[in-house]
Amino acid sequence: MRSMSLVMVCLLCFTVHATAAESAAPPAPTPAEVEEGFVSLFDGKTLEGWQGSLDGYVPEDGMLVCLAKGGGTLLTTKEYGNFILRFEFKLEPGGNNGIAIRSPLEGRPSRDGMEIQILDDDHPKYANLGPYQFHGSVYGMVPAQRGHLKPPGEWNSQEILCDGSHIRVNLNGTVIVDTDLKDITDPTMDGYPHPGRHREKGFLGFIGHGTRVEFRRIVVKEIP
Repeated sequence: MRSMSLVMVCLLCFTVHATAAESAAPPAPTPAEVEEGFVSLFDGKTLEGWQGSLDGYVPEDGMLVCLAKGGGTLLTTKEYGNFILRFEFKLEPGGNNGIAIRSPLEGRPSRDGMEIQILDDDHPKYANLGPYQFHGSVYGMVPAQRGHLKPPGEWNSQEILCDGSHIRVNLNGTVIVDTDLKDITDPTMDGYPHPGRHREKGFLGFIGHGTRVEFRRIVVKEIP
């Protein structure tokens, strides 16, 4: 009986460790990405390398989690000009966040920098959105193609290329935005000035709006 109990305890321990391993975020960058020049922006355990709303985000099982009772703007401590940013994200129903690119530390990242929308845009509470507010849009300026976002609770993969005035957003293997910022004229689609589109560099980050959004495998490659 004693040996059987030891076996059961060992099996239980193995199950707990296996479950924890399965729930943890996969390592990033991959060996192939390392060879391409990608580096990680998030160590999976701390907020080292980040600034801003440090109380609105927490490391959790290798993920960077925007808290439902938190959020705000979390930015890198390093500035980026031209880059390829890759990450995975999972939304709760009605989830709302944004990716800040070339953002300053002060002002509104969506106007004084640029914001790529992260949003469960099929949720009923967003029924009256403008096309420039759908997921993947360059907020306020360039609408994204819809229909490629996975349902809440599933992981999505996204890549954002920012090279000079060229912005391209790839969601789950499909290009949903491919635009030249030089083609944008005033007034912009949302009617507000967006001087941030003329910035050559700035900070990367997340713009949370009080919903839980999980991020993982956050890697970046700078483009010369």
